[in-house]
Amino acid sequence: MTSGTQEEAQQGGGEPGESRQARINRELMELLNELRVALPGVQFLFAFLLVVPFQQRVTQTTDFQKDVYFVTLVAAVVATGLLIAPAAQHRILFRKHDKEALLKRSSRSAVAGTFVLAVAICSAVLLVVDMLFSRTQAWVTAGVFAVLLGWWWFAIPLVQRARDDQPPDPA
Repeated sequence: MTSGTQEEAQQGGGEPGESRQARINRELMELLNELRVALPGVQFLFAFLLVVPFQQRVTQTTDFQKDVYFVTLVAAVVATGLLIAPAAQHRILFRKHDKEALLKRSSRSAVAGTFVLAVAICSAVLLVVDMLFSRTQAWVTAGVFAVLLGWWWFAIPLVQRARDDQPPDPA
């Protein structure tokens, strides 16, 4: 590999000696493996939400709780769809020789799915705490989890990404 090609691989986030195509293949496999971690959680939440309406206590829910349930259910469905989309698209587009576009689309889908999953989780916490304790405690608890998930899942990596994108200090 020439030093120019090696330099391109390193600038594009590749490993030394890794071709552009090898990097794309590796990154796509890494993304699909990462999604294998998120999917069981969102699927478990979705399954839980599907049985809630069939519980006896559901007739005692307030309009607010029904609205929160609806938001939670829709968010879980959207998160499931967005997190499964990369694997489905990969399978359908297998051997179509446009993995870079698939990788970019899949990455956006995974980030959006993770964001909507955070909404679903916080909404589920809001619903459960409101049903068992109080509305104020529910909002506070859901808000705390929204901040924590926002911080750990989004803020920290975005700050790190911004730092990594800074030009090196010439001094």
